[in-house]
Amino acid sequence: MELKLKNVRLSFPDLFEAKAFKPGDEPKFGASFLIEKGSALHKEIDAAIMEVARSKWSAKGKAVVDGIRGNPNKFCFQDGDLKDYDGYEGHMSLSAKSKSRPLIIDRDKSPLTQADGKPYAGCYVNATIEIFAYTNSGNGISAGLTGIQFYRDGDAFTGGRPATPDDFDDLSTEDEELADVA
Repeated sequence: MELKLKNVRLSFPDLFEAKAFKPGDEPKFGASFLIEKGSALHKEIDAAIMEVARSKWSAKGKAVVDGIRGNPNKFCFQDGDLKDYDGYEGHMSLSAKSKSRPLIIDRDKSPLTQADGKPYAGCYVNATIEIFAYTNSGNGISAGLTGIQFYRDGDAFTGGRPATPDDFDDLSTEDEELADVA
């Protein structure tokens, strides 16, 4: 089931280069999105999870979800209060991954590259994901990442956005002063 996440905070982005979770795993693109607990989007995601669970496991869908909820290896929607990460308190965390690189665009829909310095951990984005249920290696609910649109800046998480020229002062007048001294 496809969902659009609007104005959500981005965390742990692996958007421009696929990375393996642990040695031997297949490299994937991915990110986590922080959703305010109790929000309309939180309820929409819960409803979508139940819908795909019932579609996959019929009447057992709720029991399967109850059994895997809280297991980050089997369930993509986790309680942020149980994580010790900056910005997670009071939020749910939805993890989405993809074998292929997702579409990454700016506010005006122009393509973004890693050199643009956005999106970065801590900024706000719109994202498209696909929630699905699976039975290989046990039952689970996952989310596939299909696209991200940079929405607005936010306080960067540790290891967040790279520096930009705007982070520095123009020192060209000091260059002239140094030339006069030498």
